[in-house]
Amino acid sequence: MSLDNPSLGKRLGWRLEALAYDCVTFILRLFPFACISWLGGKIVGLIGPMTSKHRIAKRGLQIAFPDKSPAEIKALLKAQWNNTGRTLAEFPMMHRVKPYEGNRVTIEGLEIFKTNAPAIIVTGHFANWEVMATVLTQSGLPVRITYRKINNPYIDARVRRQREAYGTKFLVQKSTHKGGRELLEALKNGESVALLNDQKFNTGLAIPFFGQDAMTAQGATRLALKTGRPLLPMAVTRQDANFTVRFYEPINLMNSGDRDADVLNGVKQVTQFIENRIQEAPAQWFWVHRRWPKNLYK
Repeated sequence: MSLDNPSLGKRLGWRLEALAYDCVTFILRLFPFACISWLGGKIVGLIGPMTSKHRIAKRGLQIAFPDKSPAEIKALLKAQWNNTGRTLAEFPMMHRVKPYEGNRVTIEGLEIFKTNAPAIIVTGHFANWEVMATVLTQSGLPVRITYRKINNPYIDARVRRQREAYGTKFLVQKSTHKGGRELLEALKNGESVALLNDQKFNTGLAIPFFGQDAMTAQGATRLALKTGRPLLPMAVTRQDANFTVRFYEPINLMNSGDRDADVLNGVKQVTQFIENRIQEAPAQWFWVHRRWPKNLYK
């Protein structure tokens, strides 16, 4: 049964999942943001190691850091579950995050974004990546942010509303022809676009990532070369429930006339940026994603 024509049982399951999501969200909203973040880290820190995702995270860390000892890998695993738990718990509360007010979010290099807009912003699943969305959408400059639709349509609708509550109104579904056209139109209209460029993309390019080839999306680089707009890297790190968001200087793309070679060069630079940020804060990346080919996880 396809997702476009779900069975009665599938629809019922979706509604039960949405009800559970609503209940958890309601409870979380009774507490301060920092408390919710701490609690999420503790709960997922206990549950995460008992799930199948633990092996994926462990193997990913071993691939990326082959010289680290078992004790160091164990410590990173514990810390990344804490980060993952904090991020999951913080998400329903992101409407409380006001990056341009108070001291929860420190922004570095904002002038780089403002002087290069409209830009193609590339980043990854660092710390709580939704914090970067709040910085972009509350900057006063128009930005469209790509997203991957959640299979459960009821939860997907809730997530979209939550993102809109903190300013993200221009969402574009990833990996669709319609989404690609929307991004082009946005740039033509003076809007920046933001893409996460660090997950496995089966029809992408095989790019070295921590010394092992990983299939990597090329859309952001192609978009920058096609439009001539800057390819602007961005990242976030956390310190407990506080964050530092940083904009980096645009990636220097080649324009040799050989489009395939230029795209390859750009995707390699984006991938190196992602790798560098992970090396700076290894526990704050989304390790539960199977980034490399399946045979490396055996």
